[in-house]
Amino acid sequence: MSLFAFAPSRGPRWPLATQAALAISVPIAVMTLAGHPAWGYVAASGAFTILYAGSYAAAERARVLPFAALGLLASAAAGVLLAGDQVRVSIGVVVVAIVSGALAFGFRLGPPGPLFFVLLYGLSAHVVADGAIAAGIYLAALASGLAFSLAIALSPLVLRRHRDTPARPLRELLPGPALDADARMLLLRVVLVAVVGVLLGLAIDPERTYWIVGSGVAVIGVAAVRRAAFQRGLHRMLGTVVGAGLFLLLALLHPAGIWLALLLGALQFAIEMVVVRHYALALVFITPLVLLLTGAATGTIGSLDVVGERIVDTLVGAALGAASGVLHPRATAREA
Repeated sequence: MSLFAFAPSRGPRWPLATQAALAISVPIAVMTLAGHPAWGYVAASGAFTILYAGSYAAAERARVLPFAALGLLASAAAGVLLAGDQVRVSIGVVVVAIVSGALAFGFRLGPPGPLFFVLLYGLSAHVVADGAIAAGIYLAALASGLAFSLAIALSPLVLRRHRDTPARPLRELLPGPALDADARMLLLRVVLVAVVGVLLGLAIDPERTYWIVGSGVAVIGVAAVRRAAFQRGLHRMLGTVVGAGLFLLLALLHPAGIWLALLLGALQFAIEMVVVRHYALALVFITPLVLLLTGAATGTIGSLDVVGERIVDTLVGAALGAASGVLHPRATAREA
């Protein structure tokens, strides 16, 4: 995928983009009005659920998304359980990356693969350790957000034409568990990125290991293609740097409350509209969204130190993910 060209359209994206925007903005708006904005920021993380099985019919998503939601909740619970001990949290990053990678690849979950399981684990550990919200309330808010996201994703089923659409059985939607040659290679890359990323993170700053590993896992993706590894790495590096600049501009506006909810919803909508066509452009929107969301949850919106750290962490992780692509043999790699 060229930096200067868009991939072909794969059908209308606005329904999924609208669902994702509502899933992230409504919890923040509602809980802000209720006087508990921090709960809304946590619940908004449930929007990650909607990003899975995006090409499936609503009836098929109803069978797949509950498993994605349970996986996200389990990852967050692990982060909450280990929060406060950076060594244990770092070891947990490796474990969560490997387990979620094995399950995602083994059951053909599809994009975005193990990425958000790793990120939500790390974010949960970071927010709870920061003391911004109690562990029990954190998990309750996240569970509520996941349930709301499921309801949004499955809302088309209120229409009979969606209910009457034939749906494949679960064993076809999530075939496995089985790791073929491509899946084994992807999992090996995840293992290497997780281990090396954590070791680098421990040397740089133990609190940031999850971001380095998450950046590397994002580059790996779900396609066992050698050239794609280097392209996604380049896209992530450039997109993140530009996105950090956009975050700085947005942070100068000091968004909060309803305005922050609307801003995050707009960013999420833009991401889903372009992510399958131009990865670098999507990162321009993903970077400020994640920085604003995590900054709101921890009270660090506008911190230049955080922006600089995230750029460094992403560059390191993206370089690791891209470099791991050399594991694909040239003779058998399916260049695309």
